Amino acid sequence: SRCGTWIDPVYDKSHRGRKSDPRMSCSVKRVPTTSFEMKYMRFGREGAAPIVILPGLSVQYVTDSAEAVAAAYGKLAADYDIYLFDRRTDVPEEYGIRQMAEDTAQAMQILGLHEAGIFGVSQGGMIAQALAARYPQLVNAMVLGSTAYRATAQTQDIVCSWIELAKEEKRDELMDAFAKAVYSPAFYDRIRSILPAMAQSIKPEELSRFVILASDLQGFDLSDQIGRIGCPVLVIGAGADRIMGPDSAPELAEKLDCDLYIYEGYGHGVYDEAPDYADRLKQFFDLYLKA
Repeated sequence: SRCGTWIDPVYDKSHRGRKSDPRMSCSVKRVPTTSFEMKYMRFGREGAAPIVILPGLSVQYVTDSAEAVAAAYGKLAADYDIYLFDRRTDVPEEYGIRQMAEDTAQAMQILGLHEAGIFGVSQGGMIAQALAARYPQLVNAMVLGSTAYRATAQTQDIVCSWIELAKEEKRDELMDAFAKAVYSPAFYDRIRSILPAMAQSIKPEELSRFVILASDLQGFDLSDQIGRIGCPVLVIGAGADRIMGPDSAPELAEKLDCDLYIYEGYGHGVYDEAPDYADRLKQFFDLYLKA
């Protein structure tokens, strides 16, 4: 299972302990800057064309599930040098998506990542758009999954409900609401048994961090910058996305005048559920990144 390696902290650790392809082994490090610190993980073929993954909103660090991420994207790891950037470790009291993009750009520059492939999902897709608009030299091609260029009323309502649960420290309710919104009913039934244990592992400071990271989703709008994106883009959406709404992906693709693929019958977490999702990413990046 690849449960929630991007937008939420729900993931299945049952794969641990199994032997894996060496390309899928990964290391978690911190990139220091003069003003902040950010965790990142790296796996794949060192020295190959880089792909940067920008995950979605999560209660806990996505790098805590590094092995699951590497296993999920093993097909990309065969040909690419893959980096996943978490949000900065020391989030200020106000921390918007555009600032998240600035921090990611600085981290990429420190690590020497230029003309990379970018895969951003949900809030990570919003960060990717702001990054590509502001720093075109860092982005060679981009895939945007389950995301939008502006927050709809539907998005704002559901995020507001998560923020209230986090503020009230209702861990079980937050985890359950998160999983129900992200995944299809069938997939939710598969993972619901692990949710209580995940909820109990959430620390108070992680809830506070989640509230800060989630808050900018309520008013996010990149209309003023979306036209600056000039790299090749593939938008991937889901016909039953209950977080962004089913119209967000087509609207984004129209704004960018780019390719669009919609998974019918899937929800927001299609990136964890669709068996060919990683194949679709690889097909796109092979067109623009491989020599």
